[in-house]
Amino acid sequence: MRRVLSVHFAPCALFVTGVLALVRARSFSGRSDWDAVWPQRPAAAIGLLITVVGCAALLGLLLQPFQVRAVRALEGYWDRWRITAGLAGLLARLQRRRWRALRRRVERGGTGETERRMQADARRRLAARPPVEALLPTALGNALRAGELSAGERYGLATLASWPRIHPQVSGRLAEALSSTRDALDTAVNLSWSLFALSATGSVALYDEPSAWWLCGGAVLLAGVAYKGAVIVAESYSGLMHVVYDLHRFDLAEALHHRLPGDHEEELELFVRMSDLFTGRGGLDVRYDHGDAGGGARRDDRGAGL
Repeated sequence: MRRVLSVHFAPCALFVTGVLALVRARSFSGRSDWDAVWPQRPAAAIGLLITVVGCAALLGLLLQPFQVRAVRALEGYWDRWRITAGLAGLLARLQRRRWRALRRRVERGGTGETERRMQADARRRLAARPPVEALLPTALGNALRAGELSAGERYGLATLASWPRIHPQVSGRLAEALSSTRDALDTAVNLSWSLFALSATGSVALYDEPSAWWLCGGAVLLAGVAYKGAVIVAESYSGLMHVVYDLHRFDLAEALHHRLPGDHEEELELFVRMSDLFTGRGGLDVRYDHGDAGGGARRDDRGAGL
C-alpha cells in the first residue's frame, strides 16, 4: 500500500490537482480567475476532493505498467527515433567530457588539503559512473548503469542476467533496504514526470499571461529537484546491488544446485559458466550438487542446463 500511495498515487494526484486548478480558473479559455479555484461550499469542496482522488487513482492504475519505461526514458535510452538518438549522442559526448575531466582531476593530485579533498571528491564521483565507453546521456542512467555493469561482474556474473535470479535469495533486512530504495527512486522519477507534464500543461494554459509564467518555471525547477533526488537514490541503489552480490552470490549457486567453489579461480569459472547459461551463450556441462539424497549419500550429476 505504501508503494502504491507514494510511487503512483501521489505524483498523479499532484498532476490532477494542478490541471483541475487551471480548469477551474478558466485558464485555457481566457485570463485566469484564481479566486474561482477553491469552491465556496463545503459540499463542493468534498466533491472536488473526490474528483481528485478518483482521477489520480485511475491515472495511477493506467500508468503503473509503464513504470519501467518511465525510468528508462530518464536514463537516456532514446535510440528508437532518429531525433532522440541524435540528442542522446550529443549528451553522451558531454558526459564523456565530464568523465575525462574528473579523471584528470584524480590523476593530477595535489599537496594541499583543499586539493586532496577535491581529488577525493572526484574519485568518489568517478566511482559512481560506468566506464567511459559505456556512458549514457543522463546522470540517472549512468548512476544505475554503474551498478548494472559491475555489481556481479566482479565475480564473473553478468549482473543484468543474474539479478532476477539472485534477488529472491536476498535476506530480510537487505531486501527491505532494496525495496525502500527502489520505491524512493520510482517516486522521484514519477514526481519529475508529473511536474514536467504540469509545466507543459500550464504553458499551454498560461501562454498569454506573462505574470503567471513563474508557475511553469517553478514546476520545471521542482522537476529538476526531483530528478536530482532520483540520481542520488540511484547511486544508493547501485551500491546495494554490489552488497547483494557480496553477500548472496553463493546462495544463488546453492539455489541452482551448483557445487560451491573452493577458491577464487573456481568461483570465477563457475560464475562465468552460469552467466553463459543465463544469457544463452552456451550449453556447458555443469557439475550439480543436490545435497543429501537417498539415505544420506551425496549425489553429483552432470547436466547441460539449469
